[in-house]
Amino acid sequence: MSDPEMDDYEGDNLPGTWGRIPGLPPYHMEDQLLPLERRSPCGCLAWACLLAMVNLAVFLGNFLLLAAIFLVVLLPSIVVAYFGFQCHSRTVLDDNSSSALIILSFVMISPLIVVAMAIYCGLVRHLRLFLCFQPCAQAVYKGVQWRWYKDGGMCGRTGVWNQHVKAWV
Repeated sequence: MSDPEMDDYEGDNLPGTWGRIPGLPPYHMEDQLLPLERRSPCGCLAWACLLAMVNLAVFLGNFLLLAAIFLVVLLPSIVVAYFGFQCHSRTVLDDNSSSALIILSFVMISPLIVVAMAIYCGLVRHLRLFLCFQPCAQAVYKGVQWRWYKDGGMCGRTGVWNQHVKAWV
């Protein structure tokens, strides 16, 4: 008893790109550099230090981008809270008005944090910044290409990009 719907999912009828996981090693002999030559212990240590410094620089760049986006997006809430605290117990505003400003600033923070995180995640995904991190296993063998180099540049703009995937934040 064969189900016609299940027959469509046999191995012969699957699309060519179905089931492929990006980042797996190539399985064709002409795509691999076999056998890979191991580095000397000093060379391995030097490359590991270089990769650690590159990863640290990428981390700091991502952190500075995150801080800049959050600072710009949360600036209205910061300004309202600042004026609320500065005008408290002064002749410019009475205590109720300055307390209302402080409460308004804390109420504004939650949606602005969501907006800032959505902007950061969208920018990181669009520029593919996390592909700049390099595994330290590359320090062991000679001839291993940088991950961003294989994907078509620093931001991977020439690589295959699935346009049908949408993410809602």
